[in-house]
Amino acid sequence: MPRKTYRQAINEALDSEMARDENVIVMGEDVAGGAGGSGEDDAYGGVLGVTKGLVGKYGRTRVIDTPITESAIMGAAAGAASTGLRPVAELMFVDFVGVCFDQIFNQAAKFRYMFGGKARTPLVIRSMIGAGMSAAAQHSQALHPIFTHIPGLKVVMPSNAYDAKGLLIQAIRDDDPVIFLEHKALYDTQAEVPDEPYTIPFGEAEFVTEGDDVTVVAFSAMVPRAKAVADELDKDGIEVELIDPRTTSPLDEEAILESVERTGRLVIVDESSPRCGMAADIAALVASKGFAHLKAPVAMVTPPHTPVPFAPNLEAAYLPSTDRIAAAVRATLGEAVPAE
Repeated sequence: MPRKTYRQAINEALDSEMARDENVIVMGEDVAGGAGGSGEDDAYGGVLGVTKGLVGKYGRTRVIDTPITESAIMGAAAGAASTGLRPVAELMFVDFVGVCFDQIFNQAAKFRYMFGGKARTPLVIRSMIGAGMSAAAQHSQALHPIFTHIPGLKVVMPSNAYDAKGLLIQAIRDDDPVIFLEHKALYDTQAEVPDEPYTIPFGEAEFVTEGDDVTVVAFSAMVPRAKAVADELDKDGIEVELIDPRTTSPLDEEAILESVERTGRLVIVDESSPRCGMAADIAALVASKGFAHLKAPVAMVTPPHTPVPFAPNLEAAYLPSTDRIAAAVRATLGEAVPAE
């Protein structure tokens, strides 16, 4: 099976769905690049080249460069979705969502419910999340808990290229609004990805590693980081069951609870802020439905409650490190760990 990057996998998913269904369109800032100018056509393909090449195949009526106005992009996309198209709208950085809260939260997410289930809104909003690129506080946030909080939105967080392709195709074929969050630090990572289209159902977690000692739940770019920890701890005889939920809404609660029932220990690794974040949400889930199985307090490995720093050394200290993840796992097992 060919190995492809996360970026290539997403591009392939868009390409295959646009070829399959003429109602699928792509829109956003510089998703092609060069519109209305005299320079290179298809100059960008998105800020990190994810949509490059699509305009040559499908033309500018289906690959639409927009003005720099996120509120208009999301409003137009929600309207297009409610009138028969399947738009994939790019919100370049998730940090910009503040200017289009109403279009996403108060309109698109509500249409199905406010029209008695008769309205469909097959809208996908692709956006970049995460730190690690020294892109500073306004371009590095992980805001998935905000979307997860809103009923009516489905939230997808692929951690590898294989999942990115299958989950994006699933998202485009879905009849409800889907927030598809791509971690910018993963674009050049590779995995085996089939050439043909395939889908991955929402709400079905992947068991990345299996083990009986500690359950670790991680999201997006924290999954490969936690996998590296699991591989190292395995050398010391510590078996980690690493779960990648893939989607935060719907969330595969059953997979998490069944794993904790067997291991009795839980560590959650997430890049969002600790207050009201996904780690707190998963901890609350297990506390309310699986408390009797716990043999140790739940451990949460998150950034501190502060904006993402710009300085590379501070940004590295901000993100959950492999050392912190390993220390949390060992602590749940009752091992003494050195203070940071």
